[in-house]
Amino acid sequence: MTFSYKERQQAIKEAKETTYDVLVIGGGITGAGVAVQTAAAGMKTILLEMQDFAEGTSSRSTKLVHGGIRYLKTFDVEVVADTVRERAIVQQIAPHIPKPDPMLLPIYDEPGATFSMFSVKVAMDLYDRLANVTGSKYENYTLTKEEVLEREPQLQAENLVGGGVYLDFRNNDARLVIENIKRAQADGGAMISKAKVVGVLHDEQGMINGVKVEDQLTKEVFEVHAKVVINTTGPWSDIVRQLDSNDNLPPQMRPTKGVHLVVDREKLKVPQPTYFDTGKNDGRMVFVVPRENKTYFGTTDTDYTGDFAHPTVTQEDVDYLLAIVNERFPEAAVTIDDIEASWAGLRPLITANGGSDYNGGSKSELTKESFDQIVDSVKLYLEDDQQKPQVEKAVKDAEKRIEANKVDPSQVSRGSSLERSQDGLLTLAGGKITDYRLMAEGAVKRINGLLEELGASFELVDSTSYPVSGGEIDATRVEEELERLAAKAQAAGFDEAAAAYLANLYGSNLPKVLTYKTTFDGLDEKESTALNYALHEELVLTPVDYLLRRTNHILFMRDTLDAVKAGVVAAMADYFGWSEEEKAYYVDEMDQIIAESDLTALKGGK
Repeated sequence: MTFSYKERQQAIKEAKETTYDVLVIGGGITGAGVAVQTAAAGMKTILLEMQDFAEGTSSRSTKLVHGGIRYLKTFDVEVVADTVRERAIVQQIAPHIPKPDPMLLPIYDEPGATFSMFSVKVAMDLYDRLANVTGSKYENYTLTKEEVLEREPQLQAENLVGGGVYLDFRNNDARLVIENIKRAQADGGAMISKAKVVGVLHDEQGMINGVKVEDQLTKEVFEVHAKVVINTTGPWSDIVRQLDSNDNLPPQMRPTKGVHLVVDREKLKVPQPTYFDTGKNDGRMVFVVPRENKTYFGTTDTDYTGDFAHPTVTQEDVDYLLAIVNERFPEAAVTIDDIEASWAGLRPLITANGGSDYNGGSKSELTKESFDQIVDSVKLYLEDDQQKPQVEKAVKDAEKRIEANKVDPSQVSRGSSLERSQDGLLTLAGGKITDYRLMAEGAVKRINGLLEELGASFELVDSTSYPVSGGEIDATRVEEELERLAAKAQAAGFDEAAAAYLANLYGSNLPKVLTYKTTFDGLDEKESTALNYALHEELVLTPVDYLLRRTNHILFMRDTLDAVKAGVVAAMADYFGWSEEEKAYYVDEMDQIIAESDLTALKGGK
């Protein structure tokens, strides 16, 4: 079964005539995670996304599957244990996407520093034990000041006392979403993008039984019915709930905006992801991450009340990040004119218990007494495993002092919420990319219970071992498996670099990708093949879908973007049979997105 515009048209036709077991509103990582599990269980599933899959939030993260080491500052061991366990599961079910990439954490002796050399070693040792990497090649280690500067000569030397290195994972967030979506579609789910929910439907008893949908391509409005409707729209959760006049739950979302900026790697040289305090004594930390031939840095974390569909990078955002990066890397002297690309995204934080993935989940603080007690206990534990009960007691005593750390019963993971309104609308909100499978698992159990009440019976899959599309490779031998797949691409005529690119992008789907091998005018064979596959198997509908979310051209391949985009537009115009007016519309949309990413307006129209 293919997954193209043709299948989308057929899915819409069938949707008008079908009552589904489950209707998922929202095609980001949360909705995709729910759909892949419901479809795998045999539930008749439909997912509706008003934009492209992952467009709203899930393609706009820091692009890491982060272990949350900063939570160990307050010794929130349970949170880190949950996070690293879920990270390991994601790496198992999508092994071609998250890749190990050890993080450097420079330590500065300055007011408000998150870690000292002592506390970072304690935190990293605990982290390794929780992540089960003690004794492996990814085990943490510390660096002296001189070793840190040898590794990253551009780093600020003043007040630097050393550093720590621990395991983290880079991620391709949008690819993780589309691979979940493709698996759900392969399992019989109807996955429809650019289909906006504009209203909700009720049965005679006043219970939710479907939605009104507007096709964003044709503007046709139609109805879709389902036994269970779940809202997984992230920052839009409250907005969707406002469509339901019978919803009795109070608003819960507090979205914050995160911004990232991209420069050429030669301008800001880091050999590995680097994570450090802002130096502003504001309790925040910032990432600087190498990717392909670029380096990106972020993130901001500011409350947001603007247009959810179109958050933008402001001058204030740029000034904030440039000030931090230029203080930490004074020789780099990065200016706005050096920024080649950028992105802004919203975090779906929950007012009651939301916390930034990278900056801690609670505003509460340990008392000095609690902190010292835990540090002393951990020192003993590291010297003698028999002292573990003492550590546990110290942590429990500290937790009793922090009422704000209590997890609401409705949560299915840290910072998430699963609630049902009086008329039956389920809303799964909050959380973070690392937790998406766990959040979905909790929601699907609830959905299954509701369907059982209606007389249906389904056997849920073990989602900890159910691979996403492209993930059917041995997760314990990822490098060897991808090399084996790349060899197939080389045998098909691709050079070594192109073959490696395709293997890493598509994982076990590469043999199918190779069946789409072709050459479009203006594109090389690698790009032509990737685009041809995306059109037929990844529901690409616009040039931006392909250039920004199925690939990273707009973000990390700016050097070749101008040479590629015309060929992409021409191939898509031919595939879809666009009129000149339609072609001009999509070119204008693409140019606007590129200009926003380039920060053209902030640069004075340069």
